[in-house]
Amino acid sequence: MKKAFIQLHLAVFLAGFTGILGKLISLNEGLLTWYRMLFTVIALYVLFRFRGALKRLTFTQALPIGLTGCIIALHWVFFYASIKYANATIGVVCFSLTSFFTAILEPVIIRRKFDASELLLSLITLGGIYLIFHFDTQYRTGIVLGVFSALFAALFTIFNKKLIVQYDTKTITFYELGIGLLGLTVLMPVYLYLFPPQGSVLPGAMDMVYLLILALFCTVLLYLFQMNALTKISAFTVNLTFNTEPVYTIVLAFILFHENEMLNPNFYIGLSLIMISVILQMIKVFYEGRKSRQAGLAA
Repeated sequence: MKKAFIQLHLAVFLAGFTGILGKLISLNEGLLTWYRMLFTVIALYVLFRFRGALKRLTFTQALPIGLTGCIIALHWVFFYASIKYANATIGVVCFSLTSFFTAILEPVIIRRKFDASELLLSLITLGGIYLIFHFDTQYRTGIVLGVFSALFAALFTIFNKKLIVQYDTKTITFYELGIGLLGLTVLMPVYLYLFPPQGSVLPGAMDMVYLLILALFCTVLLYLFQMNALTKISAFTVNLTFNTEPVYTIVLAFILFHENEMLNPNFYIGLSLIMISVILQMIKVFYEGRKSRQAGLAA
């Protein structure tokens, strides 16, 4: 159990580095995402093929998985665009809006009742984003891109929930990223025409190092840590722990890039509202999980 908790926190720590690496890599957001997915898919294919963990899917089965993979590709493009046009701190703060979009869209997509407490907590987060957007005008483009990133992240989470009850996570992960990579490859010529890169489309030496770290450690290793943790720890605890991911990124951005020097007091007011929402959400999920476990014992 102790090893599982260590792996879980290492996974969250690695997740916090994705925004930092997005800032360090000089490639634009489209190329960055394409290379991340390419290296990740290659690594996953070698790993899962060696273990015999990949299962063949029919076209009908692969189609919804692949479309979900295209959504995660769009999420990453907009997430890194938010970082490029603003900074890593803004990117992960906007990512907190995922809960807001999930609270709005999940009841519509899976046809369940709206949860008033989820909506209330999400509105607190939305208020924090509004404060930052309203007062920090220099980051408005980055914030708008970050909002779209959160929207795609919410859609990915909702559709992925429906898939994981039908297929094993290894197969889903490989097909999502593989087909998402194909979709991004088809769009890439148009993307590069509309948003021409400042330099070469090929990564330089340091960019290659950062991309390999992003793919191998912050994607593949993170996934393995998370899956190993889930064998000993409940999904509820894992999801709760991942709510602290933005904190890691913000702290790292302050230390490495001194981004705290670029932010005015209104940012911290907005950030405080967002963190209050996250903490209240964690408390809510904790008590709901505790209640369901007690109900299970009583049964």
